[in-house]
Amino acid sequence: MYTYYDYLELPPGASPNKVEAAYGQLLQRFGYGTTDAGQDLSGLVRMIHTAYEVLSNAESRQRYDTELARAAAVADAELKATLDQDAAVTVRRIQDPPVSLRMAVTALAA
Repeated sequence: MYTYYDYLELPPGASPNKVEAAYGQLLQRFGYGTTDAGQDLSGLVRMIHTAYEVLSNAESRQRYDTELARAAAVADAELKATLDQDAAVTVRRIQDPPVSLRMAVTALAA
């Protein structure tokens, strides 16, 4: 999942001045405002505009950062639950021989 920070190529917590500078650099890089700007970039430029609008406003940025933190906590909890469940199902001791080896030994002993 891309975040608004990704669209502006910034780390979370970047200063407002860096948000402004990154926004200007990206628009310039994609030739926004020129007549030969590619139509296929319109969606990307739109996302850059949206990211700038959210991250340049202190109140909306705070709400966005809070939502990102909440989503990350939910994802971490889901991952932990999945890993814990998988660990409980596949308990193995390091000294257990592989199943194929046990089957071969059992077949030879019979």
